[in-house]
Amino acid sequence: MKVTVGCDHAGFPLKAGVVDVLRQMGHAVDDVGTNSTDPVDYPDFARAVALGVVSGGSERGIVLCGSGVGASVAATKVPGVRAAMCHDTFSARQGVEDDDMNVLCLGARVIGPALAAELVRAFVNAKFSGAERHVRRLAKVNAIEQDAVRGVFDHARRVP
Repeated sequence: MKVTVGCDHAGFPLKAGVVDVLRQMGHAVDDVGTNSTDPVDYPDFARAVALGVVSGGSERGIVLCGSGVGASVAATKVPGVRAAMCHDTFSARQGVEDDDMNVLCLGARVIGPALAAELVRAFVNAKFSGAERHVRRLAKVNAIEQDAVRGVFDHARRVP
């Protein structure tokens, strides 16, 4: 499997370990940066990872930022991305099996290298179950996304 990995400056200290785990598991890695602890903006890297996945260049993506929250919010703005912040192995596995999650978001200021490695293993080893109830629910999630793309919710947006 090919996995696109990206991080902001807060996620950088954890990224090398994540990349090492993926490579040790035999996966190809597309590292889209950042490559230092110099301050950068997490949306740029969440977007790069998300585009790597939706373009078909990678099957999955991993984004690291300080908490994991910003990365997950940003990545989910790209149509076709199902990103979630996970800090436990159950969610990292179940998010793929039940919800076809394709981008894992990790908070480098929340978890350490050992847990990050476990989460990465759970995420990349998981497969979407294809169970009827999960397919039905995913179709509903995709319908919401398509409605948003078509502007169905534009009237509900707050105007500053």
